[in-house]
Amino acid sequence: MRPEVARPARSLRRRLLLGLLAPVLGFVLINSAWLYRQALQAADTAYDRTLLASAKTIGELLDVARVDGRLRLQADLPYSALEAFEADNRSLLYFRVTGFDGEMVAGFEDLPPPQPRGANSVYAALVRFYDDRMRGEPVRMAVLLQPVAGTLGQGMATIQVAETLELRQALARRLLVDLLWRQALLLALIAAVVLLVVQRATQPVRALSQALRQRAADDLSPVAAPQAPRELQPVIEATNTVMARLGALLQHQQRFVRDASHQLRTPLAVLKAQVQSARRGDVDARQALQEIDATVDAATELANQMLALAKVEQLRQQGDAPLTDWEPILRAVALELAPLVAERALDFELQAAPARVRAHPWSLRELVRNLLHNAIKHTPPGGPLLIGLQAQAGEAVLTIADGGPGIGDAQRERLFQPFAAGDPNSGSGLGLAIVLEIVRAAGGRIALDNRRHADGRVAGLDAVVRLRLA
Repeated sequence: MRPEVARPARSLRRRLLLGLLAPVLGFVLINSAWLYRQALQAADTAYDRTLLASAKTIGELLDVARVDGRLRLQADLPYSALEAFEADNRSLLYFRVTGFDGEMVAGFEDLPPPQPRGANSVYAALVRFYDDRMRGEPVRMAVLLQPVAGTLGQGMATIQVAETLELRQALARRLLVDLLWRQALLLALIAAVVLLVVQRATQPVRALSQALRQRAADDLSPVAAPQAPRELQPVIEATNTVMARLGALLQHQQRFVRDASHQLRTPLAVLKAQVQSARRGDVDARQALQEIDATVDAATELANQMLALAKVEQLRQQGDAPLTDWEPILRAVALELAPLVAERALDFELQAAPARVRAHPWSLRELVRNLLHNAIKHTPPGGPLLIGLQAQAGEAVLTIADGGPGIGDAQRERLFQPFAAGDPNSGSGLGLAIVLEIVRAAGGRIALDNRRHADGRVAGLDAVVRLRLA
């Protein structure tokens, strides 16, 4: 398969110009055609009036005579009678007069006879106009039915006047040229205005992109553009949101690298010292191996918890978590840690009901493992340990109640801080930090409260986690 070629980015300014100018251009063209047609109709009407005047002038020169006992139409019409109606020497006029019985009385014999009457025109019913041809040239024809009355009688004469189209065509060309340059000037003016408006409208976008390009590579501070248009504000807000996410992710990575380099340096230094001591024979080989094994276990636990903390942030960046039933995960973790419970002979009790929440299964498993491991570690041998999971008021409530010594006020202040273990001699101090990040990622709450006897003595610690039911 051929790799897809990336299409060049479309210009917003070009799209705006095309979107605005294309309809305007179409409207101008349609309007120009309509105006041109209207102008031609007006010119035809004016010249048709001239043809009508010519026909009426001829009609005024007609008379009635009796020839061989019949009424006949008589006309004495020199061509000079029509010279007054010739607009210039480029167009020619032809005429023909037909008598009462259809006989030709005067004019040009080769002038085509009148065509059948068509649709009504803007003139009286006795006159009509149409286009025809005379001697191979197009002409405009006027046909007038002229009543003629004399002392001997009256009748209806047919008068035809035809004019060649040179003058009309010249006028049409002049009208078209005049209309085109006016419309072109109007279109140029509209284009200039649209270009100016689009240029000013897109200026905030160019200013924003320029400001972003000039930023330092590590500058993830919010973009401040209070004067930006309202339509651009969602883009700025989305950009600031992305920058905030990137800033948080970068800080998390920097903190992870800093903590990893700091925390792993100590067990590695201890491990190196133990190996050197064993080589020198300062301690017994079996004891040295036991010390090295304990140091490796501590370093492994630290590395695993730091990787778990990093994975929580990674899952947070992935977006919406799947729907997960918390109950089977809780039972699986309890079964996994059952040997530790049996080793300390704890009074263990588990009460769990189905509870579907929106969280990653790995996160729920890690949350339960850390809390339950801490509870087992701090509960004295034979002490009580209760795990409960139930749905209350739209929330899944996990309760892990141990029989340990509880927590003091000094410990509570730094309880969820990384590498701030309640017992400096046990653990890496990352367990509760991981739990807190998981709860925050799931949009829940966590509380660690001492449980007391009636006389006020501490009976143990209740770890309560609340997540929204899905």
